[in-house]
Amino acid sequence: MEHVEIDRLRAVSKEFDRKGNVAMQLNNFIGGSWQDSGGAKYTAVTNPATGEELAQVRLSTSEDVDLAVKAAKEAQKKWALVPAPKRADYLYAIGNLMKERKEHLAQVLTREMGKVIEEGRGEVQEGIDMAFYMAGEGRRLFGETVPSELQDKFAMSVRAPIGVVGLITPWNFPVAIATWKSFPAIVAGNTFVWKPATETPMMAYEMAKIFEEVGIPAGVANVVFGSGSEVGTAMIEHPDVRVISFTGSTDTGRHVAETGGRHLKKVSLEMGGKNAVIVMDDADIDLAVEGILWSAFGTAGQRCTACSRVIVHKDVKEDLEQKLLASMKHLTIGDGMDESVKIGPVINGKALEKIQSYVEIGKEEGAKLLAGGSVLTEGDLAKGHYFEPTLFTDVKWDSRLAQEEIFGPVVSLIEVGSLDEAIEVNNSVIYGLSSSIFSKDVNKVFRAQRDLDTGIVYVNAGTTGAEIHLPFGGTKGTGNGHRDSGVAALDVFTEWKSIYVDFSGKLQRAQIDTE
Repeated sequence: MEHVEIDRLRAVSKEFDRKGNVAMQLNNFIGGSWQDSGGAKYTAVTNPATGEELAQVRLSTSEDVDLAVKAAKEAQKKWALVPAPKRADYLYAIGNLMKERKEHLAQVLTREMGKVIEEGRGEVQEGIDMAFYMAGEGRRLFGETVPSELQDKFAMSVRAPIGVVGLITPWNFPVAIATWKSFPAIVAGNTFVWKPATETPMMAYEMAKIFEEVGIPAGVANVVFGSGSEVGTAMIEHPDVRVISFTGSTDTGRHVAETGGRHLKKVSLEMGGKNAVIVMDDADIDLAVEGILWSAFGTAGQRCTACSRVIVHKDVKEDLEQKLLASMKHLTIGDGMDESVKIGPVINGKALEKIQSYVEIGKEEGAKLLAGGSVLTEGDLAKGHYFEPTLFTDVKWDSRLAQEEIFGPVVSLIEVGSLDEAIEVNNSVIYGLSSSIFSKDVNKVFRAQRDLDTGIVYVNAGTTGAEIHLPFGGTKGTGNGHRDSGVAALDVFTEWKSIYVDFSGKLQRAQIDTE
C-alpha cells in the first residue's frame, strides 16, 4: 500500500482519538499492507453503551482468506529461520508500543465492547504482560536431552514451528485472548491469520497498526475481518492452515473441531463455562461477597469465567444473601467511560433478549428472584444495552438456570449441606472452566482443589483473575485439552521433533544392539 493510504488511515485514527465519535472504515491487514476486502456486505460497529456508530467494516470473503493464507505461508518459510530471540525482539517492541498507547487502547476497547474503563486498562495490561512474557520464551523454548540406550549416541527433542495458524477470537476480550494466541504463535516461528469477532474489529485494527509500526515482516501477522460462517469456515477448511485456535461458544467450537478434524488439523478450543463460587460455613462472608460481586458482575457477566452460581452452605446462606443484596445496591450502571461506573452494557440487543429469557426461565422453574431481572431503559440507559444485576435464590442445582451458560449479570444461589454436596453440585454441569471456594479450613481447601472438575481453581477469591504465566483453559465441554496462556500455549503452536545423532561410526540398532 502506498504511504499516502497509510497516512490517511492514521489520520482517521487520530481523528477518532480526538473526537471519539468518527465512524472509521476498517481494512484488512494482509502481507504487510492494508487491503479492502472483496465482499459486498458491510457491518456497523456500534458502542453498546450509547448506540453510536463507531466504524464500518466490509465483510471479507473466502478469497480474502486465501490471500492472507498465501501471504502467511510465504512469510513463514523465512520467519522460521529467524532466531527465536530475534523473533522475540518484535514482541518486546509490540509490548512497549502497547504500553505507550495503553490509555488509548483501553478507551477504544471500552467504546467498542462496553466493559468499564478500569477493566479495559486491565485487559490491555494483560496483553502487554503477554508480550513481555512470550518475548522471554524466545530465549527458552526448551527442548529436552536424554541419555541414549546405545553408546556414542546422542538423543534430544526440540520444539519446531508448525506453519500457518488460524486464530478466531471472541468479542468479550478482544485484546487479551488475541495476545494469548498470536504472541506464542509468532515467537515459536509460525505466522498467523486472525479473524476477530465482528462486534469488536477496532481492537484488531489497532493491533494491526502496532504490528505494522514495529516492522514485523510482511505476512507474519495478518488480520481479516468477516463473519464466522464465511471467513471462519474458509480458515478452518483451508489446506495451508495447519492449526486453528478458537475461543467462543461450545456449539461453534464443536463445529470447528468437526471440520478441523476432517482436515486433520490441530484444533485448540476454549469455550463456555458455568462457573461457581462455593461458600462454606467457615468462610469470611464479607470477602466472599466481594469475590462474588467482582466475578459475577464484572464485564456485565460476559466473561467465560464469570460466576453464575453461588453454592452456599445452609448455615450461612441467609447472611450471604443479605450482604449480597446490600452490596448490589451500590453497583453503578452506565457508560463504561465514566470512571464511577461499575457495570457497563452487554454487547447487543440479542444478548439482552437471551438474558431476559433466562430470567423468565428461572421464574418458571420456581427460583425466587431477589433483585434485578429487567432491561434498563430509563434516561441515557435507553440508548444502550443494559441489564440489571440479578440475583436468584432457592435455585435447584439441576435446573436450566443453574446448568446453562447465560453470559450476563445473573447469579443463582444454590443451598447445600456439606462440602461433598458442594463439590457434586459444582461438577454437575457440562462445563469445567473455573471454580472457587471460600473457606478457612485447609482440609476443605485441599480437598476442593483436588476434586473440583475445572481447569482453574481459586481459593478465597472469585472465579476470575487468571494470570498470563499459568495455563488457561478447562475440562469437559469447556475445551479439548489444549491451553491458552503460560508455557502450555506453546504446545498448541509447536510440534515435537526427536533427533538422534550416532557418532559411533557403525550401525547401531535400538532395542537390538543393547546387550
